[in-house]
Amino acid sequence: MSLSDKFFSKFSLDTGIDLGTANTLVYVKGKGIVINEPSVVALNANTQEVLAIGKEAQQMVGKTPAHIVAIRPLRNGVISDFEVTEQMLRYFIQKVHQEGWHLLPRPRIVIGLPSSVTEVERRAVEEAALRAGARKVFLIEEPMAAAIGCRLPVHEAQGTMIVDVGGGTTEIAVISLGGIVVSKTLRTAGDEMNENIVQYARDNFNILLGERTAEQIKIRIGAVTDLAEPLEAPVRGRDLVTGLPKEIIMNNSQIKEALHRSMTAIVDAIKMAIEETPPELISDIIEHGITLAGGGGLIRGFEDVVSSATHITARLAEDPLTAVVRGTGIVLEDLEAVQEMLLPSVHDVRLR
Repeated sequence: MSLSDKFFSKFSLDTGIDLGTANTLVYVKGKGIVINEPSVVALNANTQEVLAIGKEAQQMVGKTPAHIVAIRPLRNGVISDFEVTEQMLRYFIQKVHQEGWHLLPRPRIVIGLPSSVTEVERRAVEEAALRAGARKVFLIEEPMAAAIGCRLPVHEAQGTMIVDVGGGTTEIAVISLGGIVVSKTLRTAGDEMNENIVQYARDNFNILLGERTAEQIKIRIGAVTDLAEPLEAPVRGRDLVTGLPKEIIMNNSQIKEALHRSMTAIVDAIKMAIEETPPELISDIIEHGITLAGGGGLIRGFEDVVSSATHITARLAEDPLTAVVRGTGIVLEDLEAVQEMLLPSVHDVRLR
């Protein structure tokens, strides 16, 4: 680190960002997690003006007039709309700085990305963050950040396995000596589970549900195993036959059936990663278990399904939703010590 970097770092609000498909979380050095908002931007389709970002934009999903569109600029963990992502990043960075924006040095920013991102996608994230106000940008693979956030022994010569089920992607990784030995990225995650519930309701009840309704029902009664005490909840949507509003009651067994395909895909990928792992590391994983992170890990019975399928104990991380952003925060505390864990910069961009 240069002398100027050391000087600026004393005063800048260095920031860690979990740039998720569903939610963006922001960690500020010395303050902890300060932002947890949906990755949603509301635009005026006629003028391309940004009307709202985050929670306020999320409230508009499915409820706006035709000329206002609420979009998610990230799909499957990567940028699908560069300009809107840049504006969203700028909004979150400026929200962190607030009144001190013009007085403080630009922050260094660590961003977690799926391990399968291409060079083009990495370049897009770097440039978006730099244009949004970063002094320097460091990228880290999400499973590595999640493992660091869960305080797993990633530096040691020990096999560590983590499964991070986010909104757009499921990240599976085996880590040893500060590097990822085996990794799998699936586009099967929380968003697809919501779509599974929408499709199930359409096929079995002739009712059309909204995306937010599906997510809420997943959180309230979602399960992938049979429960000792059954759960049920009312679900409201549009009757596909009459076109009129309709309310039905769904239970956890129906959600289990709806999520079966997605769960099978995730479990198969975990088993495939285990099959590709060197025997010495497998021994460590059997001893220490599989760590589950991300919002998908909160679905009832997820640990039991993974344990049963792999014959390895699976444990839910403490506060799994924030594992990645907490990992970026730990990285920020000592960037020099974790250089080998960061993704190489696509190009050395200097702000003038």
